[in-house]
Amino acid sequence: MSFGQQSGPPASDKQVQYLLALVRKAGYTDFREARHPMSLNQRQARGKFTRLEASELIDRLLGDDAADDEGVGAEASPPATKADAQAPPRAAPARGRTLRELPLERLVAELERRGFSVVPAEEETPTASPDQDGSIP
Repeated sequence: MSFGQQSGPPASDKQVQYLLALVRKAGYTDFREARHPMSLNQRQARGKFTRLEASELIDRLLGDDAADDEGVGAEASPPATKADAQAPPRAAPARGRTLRELPLERLVAELERRGFSVVPAEEETPTASPDQDGSIP
């Protein structure tokens, strides 16, 4: 299948209209808005479906409606607002230790294990300080 090409016969207009009605019932204005929450690809977000894709999505949306009616599928329901649908997941707090907290010996051992060469820093030699008159002895 080429990029952007359908892999089967196109869905009928009746299927697409019914699908759009179900998407609107789910709380979205069109396929483009429902793209990420419903895992649609770019072609499908433009309203282009194969018969099989449209049938599967209709079944999935009807299954969600039936589960919602029974009170089972609360976790599968669409987000309350558009902002909720687009909000990225929050990052978990950092649990690892920082490099500053690691003992020097352990850090050196890990760096050497990964193939780095670790050389101790040279101690600074004291430089001559200028005399009171500004000349260096």
